[in-house]
Amino acid sequence: MLPSPLPTGTIRQSDIPILMAAHRITQYPTVVRVRRSVLGGGFGDQQSNPYTWTVYFLVDGHWVALQSARGMQREWGSLDKLEIWLRRNGFAFFWVRNDIDILGEPSDESDGPSQ
Repeated sequence: MLPSPLPTGTIRQSDIPILMAAHRITQYPTVVRVRRSVLGGGFGDQQSNPYTWTVYFLVDGHWVALQSARGMQREWGSLDKLEIWLRRNGFAFFWVRNDIDILGEPSDESDGPSQ
């Protein structure tokens, strides 16, 4: 089952253990590239870092976005850190979806060996 373009609800981080125990999360989480919504300095700087990663869960047949304990969209600037968070919360597998970056766009990282 593919994720919907937009989630229809939200859950908080503290809901995850309860939903998992009740088997209400029924699909691998989907990590999604989104425009940053949490503004601030450092990595939250909208001008320097306009995009970030968030995660959607399929709960009771509906895609929901993850919120922090404070009720704001939970965001990560790094897929590596998000993977660590997912694994610590019991998810060994997840999908990645990036509707923002153009396919084939060159990246800062080399795909081949360094010279």
